[in-house]
Amino acid sequence: MTTDTTMTAPQRATKGPRPRILAHTGLIAIAVLMMYPLVWMISSSLKPESEIFSSPGLIPQEWTLSNYIEGWNGIQRPFSHYMLNSILIAVIAVLGNVIACSLAAYAFARLHFPLKRTLFAIMLGTMMLPIHVQIIPQYIIFDSLAWLDTFLPLVVPKFLAVDAFFIFLIVQFIRGIPKELDFAARVDGCGPVNIFFRIILPLLKPALVTTAIFTFIWSYNDFFAQVIFLSSNENFTAPLALKLFLDQSTVSSWGPMFAMSVVSLVPLFAFFLFFQRGLIEGIATTGFKG
Repeated sequence: MTTDTTMTAPQRATKGPRPRILAHTGLIAIAVLMMYPLVWMISSSLKPESEIFSSPGLIPQEWTLSNYIEGWNGIQRPFSHYMLNSILIAVIAVLGNVIACSLAAYAFARLHFPLKRTLFAIMLGTMMLPIHVQIIPQYIIFDSLAWLDTFLPLVVPKFLAVDAFFIFLIVQFIRGIPKELDFAARVDGCGPVNIFFRIILPLLKPALVTTAIFTFIWSYNDFFAQVIFLSSNENFTAPLALKLFLDQSTVSSWGPMFAMSVVSLVPLFAFFLFFQRGLIEGIATTGFKG
């Protein structure tokens, strides 16, 4: 007995798009759900402070830009001062991670040295240590170096390849680069340093862009380490400045805080959009090559 497994064109057209439509509908619903807090914050920044928690709707009954004006000049310095501090820390952290993590990853992926596997396992193990375990010894070290209330504790460790996640990410990418390129370079007289700069580094662009984007976002948004190591208003960053709008003993300025929260997101969106293509390429290729 034979069964007819053929399917007419109308049947294929009816069966094919339905799962795709359901999948797209589900993705759109999740996107709307995830975007709601951001939309609510933008809407609240355009409302009078008395309306923020009394009116549940997203569309303000009374539009105002006073929150942005008050928030920009509502604390000791213009909010741009704190944003520039955050951007400076994030940019230096990006440079440190891109340089140090790529060098460390190249050593683990291509070079041969004693205890290589053991050191790599220890490096991966550090990813499991919570920041709260590390912060006390770090504070003692930075205090002995007289680095407290400076940007040094936030940027100098980045040049010492302390982010194991990015080292592992770049290692996986380098392992996908054919070793025949290294052999050919050695035949031409290149040593490990020249191989890295002439062969490996130009091919690392997707992984380095991914490292740069996540480092910028995490460093820019970091609150815990900054509140530990920074104490003077002059060195405050955007996350610490936003905290100044809230006061447990007096009235909190919710409207200006939401307005400056929206403003502080602009560098993140700009940085992400500028490197978006590289990020997608890096996520698509890192860790999935043979």
